[in-house]
Amino acid sequence: MRLVMTEPVERMAGPYRRRWWALLVLCLSLLIIVMANTALTVAAPDMTQDLGLSSADLQWVIDGYTVPYAALMLLLGAIGDKYSRRGALVLGLLVFGGGAVAGSLVDSATGVIAARAVMGVGAALIMPATLSLLAATFPRAERAKAITLWTATAGLAIAAGPLVAGALLADHGWSSTFLINVPIAAVAIVGAFVLVPPSKAAHHSRIDYVGGLLSVVWIGSLVYMIIEGPHFGWGVKAVTAAVAAGAGLLAFVLWELRHPRPVLDVRRFADRRFAGSNLAVALFFLAVFGAFYYLTQHLQFVLGYDALETGTRMLPLAGAVFVGSALTGYLTPRVGMKWTVSAGMVGGTAALALLTQVDAGSDYGDFVAPLVVLGLAIGLALSPCTDAIMGAFPESELGVGGAVNDTSLELGGSLGIAILGSLLATSYSDHLADATAGAGLPADALATAQDSVGAGYAVAQGIGDKAHALAARAAHAADPQQAAQLKAQAEQLAQGAGRMADAVGSSFADAVAHTSLIGAVVLGVGTVLVAALLPGRTKAAPAAEEPTQEPAGERTAEKAAATEEKPKRADAPKEPERTGAEKGPEQAGAEEKSERAGADKEPERADAGAR
Repeated sequence: MRLVMTEPVERMAGPYRRRWWALLVLCLSLLIIVMANTALTVAAPDMTQDLGLSSADLQWVIDGYTVPYAALMLLLGAIGDKYSRRGALVLGLLVFGGGAVAGSLVDSATGVIAARAVMGVGAALIMPATLSLLAATFPRAERAKAITLWTATAGLAIAAGPLVAGALLADHGWSSTFLINVPIAAVAIVGAFVLVPPSKAAHHSRIDYVGGLLSVVWIGSLVYMIIEGPHFGWGVKAVTAAVAAGAGLLAFVLWELRHPRPVLDVRRFADRRFAGSNLAVALFFLAVFGAFYYLTQHLQFVLGYDALETGTRMLPLAGAVFVGSALTGYLTPRVGMKWTVSAGMVGGTAALALLTQVDAGSDYGDFVAPLVVLGLAIGLALSPCTDAIMGAFPESELGVGGAVNDTSLELGGSLGIAILGSLLATSYSDHLADATAGAGLPADALATAQDSVGAGYAVAQGIGDKAHALAARAAHAADPQQAAQLKAQAEQLAQGAGRMADAVGSSFADAVAHTSLIGAVVLGVGTVLVAALLPGRTKAAPAAEEPTQEPAGERTAEKAAATEEKPKRADAPKEPERTGAEKGPEQAGAEEKSERAGADKEPERADAGAR
């Protein structure tokens, strides 16, 4: 057994024997880049206090990771296709780990933002590489199952991030949430060399660097605009980014339509299956990331759970993702992806609708059902969409296919946090102003409390601290009359602190309910659009299923070859596997088939030998 895996899959006589171990490495790599964002949501309060972060600083600590991550994936996916997909994965893990080490050592907002940006560059290398290596390593008959496990890992990471961060923060500082990535990245690097076969496109022309750079411009500008505008106002920066995004997108589309070998053939979006799958991924993560953003805040600030308790209470989501993934693996081959994806999106809409019932009296039990339904929805909807997106690309563009899927995911997530987060902030601010009207709260204190739910409780805590200070003075006052006055003032302030805390909690609960209603409407409308776009089973399923389901023993060699060619001609986007590798063995003889053909046609060989 070789210590380092050097033989590409397409040169193997049959399916790669350790492909499921290779999938474990890919899922481990995916786990840390998703957890890097979700873990930060519970580490943010400690980081804010330690570094003295402003609201704007904290926003960019979170989103400094997202901008390079989303903007670079398409170009880096194409580079990985041409030179080395495994190389892109390993390089990404090194960059990601280096950024994590730097993030744990810095002591300023600027330093943390820069470290997060470096981690985002690493994630942009890792994310498309995991999907392209998965597609290159697994035969078509097993790819849907592998993608289901990949998707389940992403769902697990969403819930595991707060749990891991909470466990670390119980005994360590916020820097530990950066350092935990380093040993995991190191294990993944070793596993990549030992277990993951090298892969690159068999035939790949020169990279369309102009198209790649234009994609960086328009996607990066769009994500920046999504972050800057809703959170910081539509000033010069946000408007400039919007103009750059629009002009960059137009230039990108025009260039790609004219280029003979584009980095992304935009004509693919005319295919209903491909367009519907991308729309479903974007809309679903808009809802998931938006809901996750305010659910973690409600659990921590309103219900008073610490970081570890918050992470533990998100576990029903992770468990439900695995159940949903198992269901989609069973249902999709039987009813078609249109129905499983639509069912998942309906489930996501239902989960957000359940959150509209949240009020000041809600406890954790009221959140269990929405979390479970949302997890089931993630498992049902995302695996078939990812499989369809990857199936639209030929072997030479698997990295680009992974990048398209992941860009849709990131754009949707960014939009969810920006749009739903902005709606949440506005609704909370308005409800708090109404709840404290006539309470005599100073204008500057109210403005501070309206900034965020954490700031609101800090204002209430400040009022309570003043009450304790006055009570202490009253206890030591020599004049009984003065002591009585101080005690009365302390009691009044204590009651005001209690009312302020109640107003903050009820205002945020009302904001969660209002934002969930908007999210449910958006996802509900999106569900109708996706269901209308996705073709029915008769149009989508046969191209992927015929080659593996038709009995090989009942056909002559000539009929088998003719039948294998039909799906490629009938639905070209459905045949992304190693076409170059397959044609060569077919011309040389049935004994020298590629991995996929070898796995699918084994019964035919045995039957031919018998004859």
